[in-house]
Amino acid sequence: MAVTAVKDWLLEGQPKRARQLSGGKQEQRREGDHPWWKVMCLTGVDYFSTLGYQPGIAALAAGLLSPIATIVLIVLTLAGALPIYRRVAAESPHGQGSLAMLEKLLARWKGKLLVLVLLGFAATDFVITITLSAADAAAHAVENPYVPSFLHGQNMVITLVLILLLGAVFLRGFGEAIGVAVALVAVYLTLNLVVVIDALIHVLTSSHLVVQWQNMLVNQHGSVWAMVGVSLIVFPKLALGLSGFETGVSVMPLVRGSEGDTEKEPAGRIRNTRKLLTTAALIMSAFLITSSFATTVLIPQEEFGDGGKASGRALAFLAHSYLGNAFGTVYDVSTIAILWFAGASAMAGLLSLVPRYLPRYGMAPSWAAATRPLVIVISVIAFVITWIFDANVDEQGGAYATGVLVLISSAALAVTLSAWGRGKRGPFVAYAVITAVFVYTTVANILERPDGVKIAALFIAAIIVTSLVSRATRSLELRAVDVEFDAPARRIIDAAVRGGHVRIIANEPDARDKVEYELKEREATENSHIPHDCRPIFLEVTISDASDFESVLRVHGEKRHGYRILRVKSPSIANAIAAILLEIRDDTGLRPHVYFSWTEGNPFKFLVRYLFSGDGDVPPVTREVLRRAEPDPERRPLVHVG
Repeated sequence: MAVTAVKDWLLEGQPKRARQLSGGKQEQRREGDHPWWKVMCLTGVDYFSTLGYQPGIAALAAGLLSPIATIVLIVLTLAGALPIYRRVAAESPHGQGSLAMLEKLLARWKGKLLVLVLLGFAATDFVITITLSAADAAAHAVENPYVPSFLHGQNMVITLVLILLLGAVFLRGFGEAIGVAVALVAVYLTLNLVVVIDALIHVLTSSHLVVQWQNMLVNQHGSVWAMVGVSLIVFPKLALGLSGFETGVSVMPLVRGSEGDTEKEPAGRIRNTRKLLTTAALIMSAFLITSSFATTVLIPQEEFGDGGKASGRALAFLAHSYLGNAFGTVYDVSTIAILWFAGASAMAGLLSLVPRYLPRYGMAPSWAAATRPLVIVISVIAFVITWIFDANVDEQGGAYATGVLVLISSAALAVTLSAWGRGKRGPFVAYAVITAVFVYTTVANILERPDGVKIAALFIAAIIVTSLVSRATRSLELRAVDVEFDAPARRIIDAAVRGGHVRIIANEPDARDKVEYELKEREATENSHIPHDCRPIFLEVTISDASDFESVLRVHGEKRHGYRILRVKSPSIANAIAAILLEIRDDTGLRPHVYFSWTEGNPFKFLVRYLFSGDGDVPPVTREVLRRAEPDPERRPLVHVG
């Protein structure tokens, strides 16, 4: 009983969520829209919270060149990532993001396999967001002077507790609270503004510090051009500052549009999402350059290293040093809160992103339709990654940057290919250059810090293996979202019903001439003993895209050479035939008969063909799909094989 109760609790809401994920006529989740600036705060808990650790990581990666390397990053943000995602917003206004664009551009299994790979990098991005944010929150906590001494050095324990708390909240049920995000972002940005302005005042009133910084730069690098060259080489390490764009387009359904918006052309929503992306990028760019300059000039370089007081908390170090421990504690609390909420945003993103694609591909286990099992799996993975990186903020930066950069590079590629397909040569060249820059940045980051691609590879392998196993185990479902008969098809079925029976011959269309139908009818009559006074219906299923899983079956009727024919396109022949038979039974009250010929060949070969190309040995698969869909033999359509 206890085991059953736990299972019921874990899978609570699974049928409803499965209907939400199916994308068919079943009930869809409806969410209210909000002003764009409020939704910006929801994405900002991820994007803006990187200020908690970005200046420290930048100083550790680029040293005294941190401000110059940050300028390179800002140029790439405003001239690269922002134009790319403004275009993504226009082409995926319902939150599908760049993954859906690539899926459309690369057809069939190629597109879906690419999406699976990118989901692995997206999982890396989101999971490392959870672990990195929790680790940085722990760093802010243990360095606070008012924290009890027994917690000093317990970063690992605090990080795991924060992740556990995050998982517990989602197990109870967690809605994206935009109101909370607005409050957190408003307070956090205000406190950062105070810290940055105060730090810049100290820089201006202590001009010798700037001179000292300039002299050290010249001594290290010799010339301005050498500084710029080195900055171009090291700036990929600062790529954490690019996070947030993919999240910005994924939340587009929450953005309020204009009065004249339609589902097909939500121009107002696109325009407001572009405002969201541009405003967030400008705010972040301003904070990045000012905080990088202030922290580099005011904080000794040794304090940024592992064990230093500014490690993972450069702005917090300035807050305590120049504004006092009371203000610094308020800043710490605000930082911990927004970092924790960034983890919550990442968790919500994973719970939304993975089911958005995998169930549609038939590549999600049945329990993936329930939230709680996914929360447990994600939390366990976060625990393991925290243990691997020893809850170290700097060590996780490479893995985080890898996930971010791969997603941005894929978005740039999708926009570039889209511009080529639309015949826009000027934008194509511009986007191609941006794509090349992001690809270079991604490769440089991977070569410098391969941990990210190793973790992503594990995620990719797990997703692909799980997806293929799930696809195989779910392949015998009906897989039809709905069955629609046009008027000629209805007339053909009604005529058969008036004769007292519905007998269907499954035909693989070839020449579709009179001889083909005569031979097929004679073969079925002789081998399966169809009554001579019966006028059978031919059912022809042609493969549309075998990589799809579910589809709406639109059945068209026609008369050809005196024969009555039903035609339909589907990702799978057997599943389509089974769904049509059940729909005819439900509509007419008669149990239809379907007639096949045995297929010659290796059964194993046909099994593989069925899984990947949708045809294979159709008769036994059709019968098995019907058996699973209709357990009662007395109501099940009859399958004849001769």
